[in-house]
Amino acid sequence: MREVLLIALYAACGAAAAGVLGATALRLLRHRSVAVSLTVVAATAVTAMLAGTLAVAWAMFLSPHDLTVVTLVIVMAAVVSFATALLLGRWVVARSRELARAARSFGDGGSFAAPGASATAELDALSRELAATSARLAASRERERALESSRRELVAWISHDLRTPLAGLRAMAEALEDGMAAEPERYFRQIRTEVERLNGMVGDLFELSRIHAGALQLTRTRMSVYDLVGDALAGADPLAREHGVRLIGERVDEVPVEVDGKEMTRVLANLLVNAIRRTPADGTVAVAAERGEDGAVVLSVTDGCGGIPEEDLPRVFDTGWRGTAARTPPAGAGLGLAIVRGIVEAHRGSAEVHNVTGGCCFQVRLPVDPVAP
Repeated sequence: MREVLLIALYAACGAAAAGVLGATALRLLRHRSVAVSLTVVAATAVTAMLAGTLAVAWAMFLSPHDLTVVTLVIVMAAVVSFATALLLGRWVVARSRELARAARSFGDGGSFAAPGASATAELDALSRELAATSARLAASRERERALESSRRELVAWISHDLRTPLAGLRAMAEALEDGMAAEPERYFRQIRTEVERLNGMVGDLFELSRIHAGALQLTRTRMSVYDLVGDALAGADPLAREHGVRLIGERVDEVPVEVDGKEMTRVLANLLVNAIRRTPADGTVAVAAERGEDGAVVLSVTDGCGGIPEEDLPRVFDTGWRGTAARTPPAGAGLGLAIVRGIVEAHRGSAEVHNVTGGCCFQVRLPVDPVAP
């Protein structure tokens, strides 16, 4: 037993010395190729075996013949180990370079295409992560292009809508200044109307900028949908009377929700104003509120606008969208529905629209109230 322990001690000392040298070499060569590192690892393993063998041979006074045999065996193992390490290192380096070339094209604005050759599990996992990142970046670039296009359209439309009332205000102001206005009171009323319109546009722009900047702060309170719809109908009733449109509330359930009452009132007001202005006289705008099959609260506003072209339905809530027939006052700047979507999504809800017979239906879906019965 004592001899076995001595052999283990001598072998461990020799292997430890080789391990220290190998660790030092790895540290000095840590910035070199993986092929070099694998070669150092193989050399360390062979050297540790040789050092342990020589230490045991010296302690046990092996014959020169036995020592030569053992040394030759170790040398042959070293040759095979070095060759295997070099082949493995070259293969890993080649796969790494292919992955680097693919990642370089991906970084230059293209899409990532994983190398076709097989690689290690780690490199395959890295390829999958890069492919997923490439897909997310492509979607992000597409959203950015769509947003930039929407912003350009918005600037163009806002510029047009601002020039028209400003030109009218200048003309009326000049007429009043020169004493050429036959009915100054009518001019004053028109100026006030135009100023209110401009003020509404500026308010919409400010609200939309808060939404896009993520600065919209919600103050949630528990309230009944019935009260929310009732307040919105009361606020839109004067405009409906002016346009000869009937406002009705149907299937308005007393469902409790936790929302920001001010912001959700604005959502319903925007939907109602939009519906009233596009419904012909003697038409009807209906508001409904009920609990959906999944328990969510669904608010809907149905108008008689005649419907929206199918190709335009995906763009209805885009910033600046007003439809081909809505480019003249009092259509506004096309911000109302974009504000609706922003506020609803801030409540973790969703807004959508679909055509119905004679018009279209806007639906706002709010998440389930966790404390509702």
